[in-house]
Amino acid sequence: MTENALRPLGATGLQVSRVTLGGGPLGSMPENFGYAVAEADAVALVQDVLRSGIRTIDTSNGYSDGRSEERIGRAIAAFGGIPADVTVITKTDQKEGDYSGERVRRSLAESSERLGISPLPLVHLHDPEFHDFAAMTAPGGAVDALVAAKERGEVQHIGLAGGDVHEMRRYLDLGVFEVLLVHNRWTLVDRSAGPLLERARELGVGVVNAAVLGGGILADETGRRTDYGYRPAGPETLEAIARMREVCRRWDTTLAAAALRFSTRDDRFASTIVGISKPERIQQTLDAAALDRPQEFWDELESLLPAPENWLDARPAH
Repeated sequence: MTENALRPLGATGLQVSRVTLGGGPLGSMPENFGYAVAEADAVALVQDVLRSGIRTIDTSNGYSDGRSEERIGRAIAAFGGIPADVTVITKTDQKEGDYSGERVRRSLAESSERLGISPLPLVHLHDPEFHDFAAMTAPGGAVDALVAAKERGEVQHIGLAGGDVHEMRRYLDLGVFEVLLVHNRWTLVDRSAGPLLERARELGVGVVNAAVLGGGILADETGRRTDYGYRPAGPETLEAIARMREVCRRWDTTLAAAALRFSTRDDRFASTIVGISKPERIQQTLDAAALDRPQEFWDELESLLPAPENWLDARPAH
């Protein structure tokens, strides 16, 4: 399979590219990404992506209160419609603490209208770990509403996107989700998602990997950032990152490129999601996703992996 070939997303029948455009920055979330993105720039960026080797776009109803979806939808319309080989993925989201079945139905309608896409190819249940599992999985609740939307044909496929791997396992074991999105938990310095990935394989669930830069720390060449996965990183993790950065310099590459390629070289992931907001980064990202370094390089980085107690979800499963 060539680097730019589309690949199957589990058993869904959908085809995705090795790299997926992450739509978080496009709605402009300076509080998360440290910079703002103007609407015109976001629309232009998406059109550039539609001309590139990236054929998959990931967004969410909740990104910037819908602005990410709106801008992607405007870009698609300005482009003349969505190309046949492009898949746009979105996620349901709670609003003001409401993650009821009715909220899921409204979320789906909002997403379809903003994106100008119907039916929606794939919709994830987003961040359910922050809500009561019993309520989310009760008859008529959020999970039921998403399954029902698929049965009605409003959504073609449904997935699960979240963080805490122990909570994600509970949802995955329901057996209704076709795709799993993990973030920050299978990277150069954190392997919390290992058992969850194996469970997804057992169930025939497609998997995509996100936040492979750990929220930005693995892209920081200065060493000033100290947060990993939206929380302070421990000293062992910070030391590992510093040493990995030096390894990458010796091998004439960057830690950011290695972090992305670490994910794209893993066949368990159909695609890796990367936030892009500047046009010059499109090709840079595609180049990093195909980084060519010998096994010796990867072995050296692997030798620096922090011990499991330093990973985000270090606590034992219950």
